[in-house]
Amino acid sequence: MTILLVLVPISLLLLGAAVWAFIWAVRRGQFDDLETPGLDILAEERDEGRQTGKRK
Repeated sequence: MTILLVLVPISLLLLGAAVWAFIWAVRRGQFDDLETPGLDILAEERDEGRQTGKRK
């Protein structure tokens, strides 16, 4: 039962850190554009494929 006296404050601290990290990420604009970065990766792979095709 005394372990709860340790685990509850630790869990509250971790919850507070997670909430702070989420708020920080939202304020810094991490969730503004969720689609473009994924499309950029695909475009770069296509460009690399074309370059390696020319080298062969």
